[in-house]
Amino acid sequence: MDKILVLYSSRDGQTRKIIDVMLEEMPGCEVVSHDLHMLPMCNLSKYAKVLIGASVRYGNFHPSLFSFIHAHREQLEVANAAFFCVNLTARKPEKQTPQTNAYMKKFLRLSPWQPKTLGVVAGALQYSRYNWWQTRIIQLIMKITGGSTDTRQDLEFTDWEKVRSFAREFWLKK
Repeated sequence: MDKILVLYSSRDGQTRKIIDVMLEEMPGCEVVSHDLHMLPMCNLSKYAKVLIGASVRYGNFHPSLFSFIHAHREQLEVANAAFFCVNLTARKPEKQTPQTNAYMKKFLRLSPWQPKTLGVVAGALQYSRYNWWQTRIIQLIMKITGGSTDTRQDLEFTDWEKVRSFAREFWLKK
């Protein structure tokens, strides 16, 4: 049975939800998962595969993502590892690939680790979970980018078939 290490940075739970769906596509594996915000120290050589998923908030990844990468760079370079980012920009068809998504480009520019397997997933706009200040900032961002500013409804932009496809690609990759 293959052991998979799953690491995630999730602010409102959508990235964790995406990982849970991905794991459904990886039968017969033992999964160890850690929240990157807890700054785990891990021996990556114990795992057949490593999956890292991170969300973007206000244009930035959580600092714990880069702290982990800096601490584990050498291990990540030799691990069978993949990275995906979750952001609202990916709700637009022209921004859904690693080559066209600004946040994936930002990740690759800032990260000393350059993963071979990359994915971009659209997240969720969850106004019901934001405080007053967060709501106003996100409304402003949505207004500028042509998104919903209606705080009465949460919107999920995640393409679940794309999530499953990425998981199968990762799982089958040697």
